[in-house]
Amino acid sequence: MNSSDPIAEPNAFDLESRVDSADTTLHSQRCAVIALGSNLGNRLDTLQGAVDALADTPGLKIKAVSAIYETEAVGGPEEQPNYYNAVVVLRTTLPPRDLLERGNAIEDAFGRVREVRWGARTLDVDILAYEGVVSEDPQLLLPHPRSHERAFVLAPWLDAQPEAEVPGHGQVGALLEALGGPDAQGVKRREDIRLTLPE
Repeated sequence: MNSSDPIAEPNAFDLESRVDSADTTLHSQRCAVIALGSNLGNRLDTLQGAVDALADTPGLKIKAVSAIYETEAVGGPEEQPNYYNAVVVLRTTLPPRDLLERGNAIEDAFGRVREVRWGARTLDVDILAYEGVVSEDPQLLLPHPRSHERAFVLAPWLDAQPEAEVPGHGQVGALLEALGGPDAQGVKRREDIRLTLPE
């Protein structure tokens, strides 16, 4: 793993060994959609750091990154800071479970603490969908539950992947319109800030 990876540790979750052979097999690549969210600390830097860490993952190539959307926290304790949300579309040879582990490792690297349900957090990294996979595993529900009901997920998803569908629920664009459009549920697109792909 690249030594510049902020979460690289010796003898810990060695993704390179897992994808060494599969990474060169083009037909094994699948599309996956990742949601990023942050409402603590420097939210923009955290989301950018998460994009950089994903891009530095062996067996994974980012194809699109959405604009940033700001929204009030949904559920959990009151008076939380607003969230910055974004969606990343990628191609990967990693199976869903390994991609989940990578996402959890990135969360941990940015100080994610899991003490309060739906509480404030430095970083969320959630798999929204993984091509060809529907899972009822409690540790990895696919597609992500309630994603089709939440504008803060659908708006950036539509921005990053206009033709997207939520498996079992329909087109992302139609689902967002049914909720009231891009500004539904208090979601605001931030035109003054953005995420970039590493060169």
